[in-house]
Amino acid sequence: MTFRKMWGAALSATVLATGLALTAAGPAAASSCPSSASPVIPGAKAHWKLTCSGNTLKVYGWVEDTRMDDYCAFVFAHTDNDQHDSADVCGWGNRTNFDMTFPRTRTAEVRLQLAD
Repeated sequence: MTFRKMWGAALSATVLATGLALTAAGPAAASSCPSSASPVIPGAKAHWKLTCSGNTLKVYGWVEDTRMDDYCAFVFAHTDNDQHDSADVCGWGNRTNFDMTFPRTRTAEVRLQLAD
């Protein structure tokens, strides 16, 4: 195999791996209330809002599976004080609502991702 073919194959594999990694998750930056997001990734979409009442954070919205494959769509929330919760839906065109409550915090990292 020539150097050019080897380099091309390695570059193609790197681009493919990077592309797969980028499509595996949506926004992952920590957010505080009030805020909202509507991420879309290949195979899933979601919408959520973060609201606060006192020192309690609520994350609510929906998640939808948008591809006919063997993967499920997940929304995962993780707070700055190590609380977490998730919502999932499987099956093309299915959507589920979620409502998560986290006491003693006003910040969470919320992410949309696919899993099998």
